[in-house]
Amino acid sequence: MELRDHDGLTEQEFLAGYKPGDYERPSVATDMVIFTVTEALEDNYRKLPKKELRVLLIERGGHPFLGKWALPGGFVRPDETTEQAAARELEEETGVAHVHLEQLYTFSDVGRDPRMWIMSCSYMALVNSSELQVKAGDDAAKAAWFQVSYRLLREEKEPIQDGFVKTFRYELKLVSEEAELVAVVERIVTKTLTMTETRYAIVSNEGLAFDHAKLISCAIERLRGKVNDSDLALHLMPKLFTLTELQQVYEVILDKELLKAAFRRKVADLVEETDHYTENAGHRPSRLYRRRLEEIE
Repeated sequence: MELRDHDGLTEQEFLAGYKPGDYERPSVATDMVIFTVTEALEDNYRKLPKKELRVLLIERGGHPFLGKWALPGGFVRPDETTEQAAARELEEETGVAHVHLEQLYTFSDVGRDPRMWIMSCSYMALVNSSELQVKAGDDAAKAAWFQVSYRLLREEKEPIQDGFVKTFRYELKLVSEEAELVAVVERIVTKTLTMTETRYAIVSNEGLAFDHAKLISCAIERLRGKVNDSDLALHLMPKLFTLTELQQVYEVILDKELLKAAFRRKVADLVEETDHYTENAGHRPSRLYRRRLEEIE
């Protein structure tokens, strides 16, 4: 016996009379926060080059936000999931595939795009800079890597009933040979006895399109939050690396210096040594390591 709803309709009858046009539907896009770590130019070849955290941006070649810088991304096609769209966009923009890719957050604020109601399912990707082949997409004038600085300006705490609201204000600065972009972004955490909510708000913005300052801030917070408790940073490394190079990557992500001995104890279970050593580095050869892969049970 077929089940019928309160109008006496079977599921087949209900679907036959359903009118999708009765409801406003958003378009769905994926926006990619693509991070890599590169070496800064160093005049003294005997010194280890410093590391820089960079994010990929494209200069928009059309309206809206013509001439502004934005995250690479695009609309989800009817025959793909948001994950598939993100992977496609990543490969189109950088030439790499099968790298670390994770969903960040769905940004759906009203008015975030002046064209229409467009929701952004944002993703973070971590790529090794030696494998990149960056190119601008069809709607972009150019693509460039921007050095990332994310600095806490101040924090405030305000009591509310059964909890508090804590506001962290950050300066997001993105610098390349093409431009210098600056935004001030707040991360607002509301906590009560029954819930915890985090949201982002743009206080000021110079040069970034849409609400992409929020997306980048969210990605940096995710990256910093997970790097201490996982092997996430190893996705930014080449196949072989020194422990000093790995420590530099941790430090540039966390924006602080780490004690060498404590760091090496921390990553001991994440890496394994090889029989290879650095060559032509201008200093004593160092042993090279690689990421340890755990068996999947």
